[in-house]
Amino acid sequence: MNWKLVLIGITILLCLGVGLPWGRPAEKPLDLTILHTNDMHAHYAPFPAGAAETAGGAARIASLVTAVRSETKHVVLLDAGDQFQGSLYFHVGGAEVVAGVMNAMGYDDMVVGNHEFDSGPQELARLVDLAKFPILSANVEALREPALAGKVPPFDVFLIDGETVAVFGLTTETTSTASSPGPNVTFSPAERAAASVVEHIERQGINKIIALTHLGYARDLNLAKSVPGIDVIVGGHSHTTLGGSDGAAGPYPTIVESPAGEPVVVVTAEEWGRVLGRVDVTFDADGVVLAAEGQTLPVGDSVPEDPKVAAVLEPYEDDIALLMEAAVGTTAADLDGERAAVRSRETNLGNLVCDAMLWKTASLGTQVAIQNGGGIRASVPAGEVTMGDVLQVLPFGNEITVLTVTGGGLRAALENGVSQVADGGGRFPQIAGARFTFDPSAVAGSRVKALEIWDRDAQAYKAMNAEKTYRVATNTYLADGGDGYAAFTGGTDRYDTGWLLSDALAEYLAAKSPVAPRVEGRIRVPEGR
Repeated sequence: MNWKLVLIGITILLCLGVGLPWGRPAEKPLDLTILHTNDMHAHYAPFPAGAAETAGGAARIASLVTAVRSETKHVVLLDAGDQFQGSLYFHVGGAEVVAGVMNAMGYDDMVVGNHEFDSGPQELARLVDLAKFPILSANVEALREPALAGKVPPFDVFLIDGETVAVFGLTTETTSTASSPGPNVTFSPAERAAASVVEHIERQGINKIIALTHLGYARDLNLAKSVPGIDVIVGGHSHTTLGGSDGAAGPYPTIVESPAGEPVVVVTAEEWGRVLGRVDVTFDADGVVLAAEGQTLPVGDSVPEDPKVAAVLEPYEDDIALLMEAAVGTTAADLDGERAAVRSRETNLGNLVCDAMLWKTASLGTQVAIQNGGGIRASVPAGEVTMGDVLQVLPFGNEITVLTVTGGGLRAALENGVSQVADGGGRFPQIAGARFTFDPSAVAGSRVKALEIWDRDAQAYKAMNAEKTYRVATNTYLADGGDGYAAFTGGTDRYDTGWLLSDALAEYLAAKSPVAPRVEGRIRVPEGR
């Protein structure tokens, strides 16, 4: 039996309001254990987590999942999106390695994350075809996209101990500008889609409903408060820590009151598989949550590896090793690519990436280079830099695009870039060939101050002229308006170079090593801010 065709048929029947034999009111309480991951970003191998420790690893997570399944009767394993992009496993294996790992681990459902579109809708379609589980979203509208039409159902239904449980998916609407879904895929408002799909599910007598979301923790809390009928929200996208550790954004699980006055359980599990989320939920006969408790299970060195998952990864290791070992240059300084840093302030690695862009495009007359901080994904310690390091830093396969914008357009681009500093948005602008001050407390649209452009002839910074035009190098994603950089879509004399940004950085390192980039005041904040 083709489960995908069955699932699509069930979805159509539910959307038409047709009753199904198992869609009856609950008759007894149900205990359900939900295991969950999110924002893995293809971190399938353990990664450094301290002086002598490692964290994560898909084979370790699989061992924890197996242990819980062996001792617990009713278990589902869910993923809240962003399996794609971020490690060399994805670079060499794409959707194939993602599906292989997730199939071996026995996932039950996944929601589409924004990064699932980074390689276009075709690569997501490959994952859907290879996966042995549904990949969900109720607000991804892809019927006009040939690669995805009919392949992303809004929800899934489980029959557990005679009781029905529904899981539906939601994807951040910012995917339209934060990734590359193409012109045929759109994203409806998440809360509106949630209300609609919950209503359809409840019509079938199903009252145990899980939202599997890629919206972020703050949006999840709002969803719980605004849409009745949801019992559990398993979330991702914001890489949020919950529980008792320092810096946690809230308890694990977080309990929110729904519009109907009923409890909604909200959970998420950090990033990269550092932890496996586990929440044990008891539903009463009416589908209301009676109790919920759980914890995030650390995935550390003491956790053994599951040999089945390790075997899935093994065929990719030789190609990864070759990439990791090919030296391209050296750095005399630690290169700071930490997520919080590149999304909020100037860093020496951001400077290095932008310097490489200007250097590579010098023959095209470029004056300014801008790279979104969210496109920088790793730090590099002082010493030898390999191609593997470069691809860890810049994993998205972006090319360099050159275009002409007015000074006013450049300022508008930078205003957009600093607009989400408080939220850790990935659009923050690392820059070369210019410097500016920004005031995060100022009114939106007036945060960028004292914008100056480097004048090569005068060998000095000069105030930006709003009417003058400037030649800008950026990545193709931003040139297409990604991350809200709409100002670039109005640029002229656009030239898509076809040069990979990662290759440009590797070439720059080869030509300039040893490099020693530093923070030099390209981006400043007024004192006291």
